[in-house]
Amino acid sequence: MEGRPRRSFRSSTRSRESSSTSDVSAREKIKDCCRKLVAFMCTQVGVGGLVVGYTAVGAFTFRYIETLTDDESYLQVEEARNRTATELFQIVCKVNVFNRTVFEQEINSTLRKFQDKVANETKLHGYSGRKNIEIWTYPAALMFCLSVITMVGYGNMVARSDLGKCVTVIYAMFGIPLYVLYFMNMGEVLAGCFRWLYTWCYECTTERDESEPPRRVIVPTTASLWVIGVYVFTGAIMFAAWENWSYLDSTYFCVTSLCKIGLGDFVPGANISESKGGNYSKLVVNFIYMLIGLGLVAMCYNLMREEIRVKVSEFKEDMGQCLEDTRQRFLNCCKWCRRNK
Repeated sequence: MEGRPRRSFRSSTRSRESSSTSDVSAREKIKDCCRKLVAFMCTQVGVGGLVVGYTAVGAFTFRYIETLTDDESYLQVEEARNRTATELFQIVCKVNVFNRTVFEQEINSTLRKFQDKVANETKLHGYSGRKNIEIWTYPAALMFCLSVITMVGYGNMVARSDLGKCVTVIYAMFGIPLYVLYFMNMGEVLAGCFRWLYTWCYECTTERDESEPPRRVIVPTTASLWVIGVYVFTGAIMFAAWENWSYLDSTYFCVTSLCKIGLGDFVPGANISESKGGNYSKLVVNFIYMLIGLGLVAMCYNLMREEIRVKVSEFKEDMGQCLEDTRQRFLNCCKWCRRNK
């Protein structure tokens, strides 16, 4: 009878130990999974996917926030339009059409008031003649998010609501460092790929003695400029065909966008209306073009930086050799002078 309580006590102790061990192993597994997830997100593929996912979630968020209520300027213009139509109808009913002078004066005065109202709303509040649900389509919101985190800032779309402005500030605070990380990682990946391709082409077109050790091939700046030039030329042809821009305007847009100037005077799909829903795909293509193009800019930055480092290192060696030769000549000159004395 005395052994039974001991067995039950031992069994309960073992069960508690096994449960605590299982809890510790479960926590370790969760920690290990979190570490692997963080390590993957820091890789090139993870950072690229994180940027795309961040912009996709941001597009949903901004579209939802900005379409909750109609734009105040749109409502003001809509009200002024209805009021103007009513006043015009009253003028027609009140003033005899044969009294042309009074009729034209009152009509012109009413239309001038409406014109001034529309001009003020356009100048002060950015009235565009479209509702928020027409402006904030998902592709347009996607381009807005990309312009925020890449610091391009076209300015054709802005958050009007107070909540949207607050979310824009928070979104930029986390999105800009994420884009900088993407810029650095993608630049290294594309630079490594282009460096390998250039080295392979160089070795195939250049005869080399097998006894000589393989030397490091540096991608010249001209090759990087050619890559950017071809990419800008391709984008210029594409946007000129889609937007009916001139080739100069298309090239101007591509260069200002890839240089992150973002003047905003030319923006693809800025005048897309509800009846042109199929053209929203152009905004998605522009999003992809910008994302890849900024990666190519990062690639060229890495390759040019590498060439500059090599040139600076060679310049230091040449300067050191020149100073050493000058020192030796000066010592030899001093020895010759001493001998002749």
